[in-house]
Amino acid sequence: METIPLLKEKFFIVTRGKSWKGFYRGCIGRVESETQRGELMGLLYSGGSNAGGPKKGGVVRKEDTYPLSRHQAQLLFFISSVNKRLELLCNPQLFSAICELTVDDLVVVKHRKGHQPGVVKNLMQIGKKENKDDLQMLGFEVEFVDNAPASLSKKPAHMPLFSAADIIQVVPSYSIPLGLNSNPGQHGGTNKKVLRMNSMPILRSHGQMKEKRTEQRSSINTSCAPLEVGSMVEVVSNTGVTVYGVVRWLGVLEGKNSEWAGLELDYDVNGCSDGTYKGQRFFTCKISRALFVPVTKCNPDSRFVCSFTASDTDSQAEIPSVPPYVDSEEYVAPIAESEVMSLLVGRMKGIQGHINSCYLDATLFSLFSSSVTLDNICRWPADTVQPIASTLRKIVNRLRRQGFVPAASVMNFRNQLGCDTFRTDEKDPEEFITILFQKVLGIEPLLKLRSRSESYQGAYTFQIFLEKEQMAQIPTVQQLMDTSCLSSDVKFEEMPSCLIVQMPRFGNKFKMFSHIIPSMELDIADLLYNSPRQCFICGELAEHECLQCLPDQKLHPGRIKQYCTTCNTQVHRHPSRLGHSPKPLAVPAEVSAASPAARHTLQLFAVLCIHTSHYVAFVKYGSDPHSWLFFDSMADRWGDDQRGYNIPEIRACPELGDFLSMSEEEQARANPSCAPELVRRLLCDSYMFLYQKPAMTLSSTNHQEP
Repeated sequence: METIPLLKEKFFIVTRGKSWKGFYRGCIGRVESETQRGELMGLLYSGGSNAGGPKKGGVVRKEDTYPLSRHQAQLLFFISSVNKRLELLCNPQLFSAICELTVDDLVVVKHRKGHQPGVVKNLMQIGKKENKDDLQMLGFEVEFVDNAPASLSKKPAHMPLFSAADIIQVVPSYSIPLGLNSNPGQHGGTNKKVLRMNSMPILRSHGQMKEKRTEQRSSINTSCAPLEVGSMVEVVSNTGVTVYGVVRWLGVLEGKNSEWAGLELDYDVNGCSDGTYKGQRFFTCKISRALFVPVTKCNPDSRFVCSFTASDTDSQAEIPSVPPYVDSEEYVAPIAESEVMSLLVGRMKGIQGHINSCYLDATLFSLFSSSVTLDNICRWPADTVQPIASTLRKIVNRLRRQGFVPAASVMNFRNQLGCDTFRTDEKDPEEFITILFQKVLGIEPLLKLRSRSESYQGAYTFQIFLEKEQMAQIPTVQQLMDTSCLSSDVKFEEMPSCLIVQMPRFGNKFKMFSHIIPSMELDIADLLYNSPRQCFICGELAEHECLQCLPDQKLHPGRIKQYCTTCNTQVHRHPSRLGHSPKPLAVPAEVSAASPAARHTLQLFAVLCIHTSHYVAFVKYGSDPHSWLFFDSMADRWGDDQRGYNIPEIRACPELGDFLSMSEEEQARANPSCAPELVRRLLCDSYMFLYQKPAMTLSSTNHQEP
């Protein structure tokens, strides 16, 4: 194997894969040489409390590593937990700021089950360097800051040592906030905008805090948008302590008369829960982070009320540093259930939104992050794939390898879609899905629909059409499918591998039902054309179908009714059904009356939702009933419309699994307004439900050769 010698010292961390010939995920290594096949041969550094000499390494693929400078490697090497190394690396803004820390910079560190602000006093090299190949670790000596202004210059008897993983926020020394030994007249009188790497409590005396809050409130526009889920707020206790958090739930609690807010705090507070209130769960977060307060106690987060200098206005917004990525054209499998939490969950995760791209971001994330349904497109030989499909494949590979796709990569894809409106305008997912499957992937229609025994027509999505009076107040997807197909006399020519069901609503302006209950399993056996079906009454081979029996309260309302000849006659002798007009079913000639009718089911793997013209996604990422993710490509924003960027976020939502594990009767009786925030959002805002055939991808015969 030919190798290419290196002239410059290079380090790396393995970011993907369980084992690579001597290396493992999260380990630190040094590159010795690089093969022409794109593999790195190197030495492995073992962790511990002392400096590490290199051990015999091995070979690892370059795309499964992240390059490091010596300084970065030393910082990560001092973190004994490989999982914490990778978590820090997945927060590029914070890691970049930590790498640039110097003496007298203000930081917030984890300390004794809490968070403590302090000042960096020294960068400490740990261990002896006995030979040139040894890699010393780097830690930070930090002097704590208390409420007294003089504390910044106070010399403690002992300064604790912290690793990079212990630092949760960095604030450069030139922009220490008021109340932390900062003089309003210093620094030339300019106000620098501070990019919050993470969240921290601002520690002030009660008098300082009241004076500061008065200043900040006077600068807040009184016509602010009303409080909503996702708003960043602060709450002041009677003793003057300020806590900060994000609104995760709004509603009226049992026993309360006014509206309350459920907040996920930025840090642990004794006495707080994990999203429950009096035993009932409203959202899910870490223990000691959930606080429930009256809405009137919430105020806008004052840490984000800041001014800009003229130079700030002219400069471009700071774009988050994005780890380098080189696509290898190799097939990348969907993210394994065991890796989802470490690779995907958090801020700056998923696909970054930009200029009305949420419809596209949510659709791509739903189709490709964890589902195998469309995976055959990633296995096509490179020479048979159109350039735009190759661009899409790079997005999918990057999402699955790195857990984050920057907006620039998606904008490149949008530019190739052939219409200028895809670059800037708001779109609906069904329009994008048609372009995606037809033009980009060259896939024939996913659905073959037959109406009134005519020849079938192709479609990529299935639109629900029905009258509201035909359904219960809160229908299930199964009931909507059955009613729509039967009332429109539409059947599926064959079992689809992927079924995308569009709810009876039009964008954000109209929705027929206030809530829709997801069906985890969709049974379409009764919706297949020329397929044997069971009698609704006795289970024998069905030969008749009745639309008028669909809403019958005495015969399981909302389910399709098909009967054998005997049961059809008996059922329609009832006085209330004398006016019904059952239709004969097409039964294959080779099927005998005694043959059992097979059930054909599809499994739910994603839901697209819309609220105030903004699309988000819920994705099932594993077999566990609680393995659900919530994805928002524009969950937060840094900077203004001209100079800022969107911050995508992925959140685990096991509470959705709790709701979907309930029986249909329990779900129908549940009050959606009292459900946890994300569960309520799915029930109220659902736009598309995505189903797939269990353990099956699209047939390669559906691929049209270019």
